[in-house]
Amino acid sequence: MPGPELSEADISAIIEMALSDHVSFADINAQFGLSDSEVKTLMRSNLKPSSYRTWRKRVRTFGDRREHYK
Repeated sequence: MPGPELSEADISAIIEMALSDHVSFADINAQFGLSDSEVKTLMRSNLKPSSYRTWRKRVRTFGDRREHYK
């Protein structure tokens, strides 16, 4: 994965932030320097496929309902 080298603790923190409905991709980028596509790649490689699909569906659904979400 391109981007900064991440420790296991960083990866865990990013996953927790990405799973939260209250943290945007911009917040993750500011803290860890990852783009939204890099966060999605990280999530895909660290979550079970069904969990990843559920997360992406939730992000898309909320994004359609709110102007500023993820």
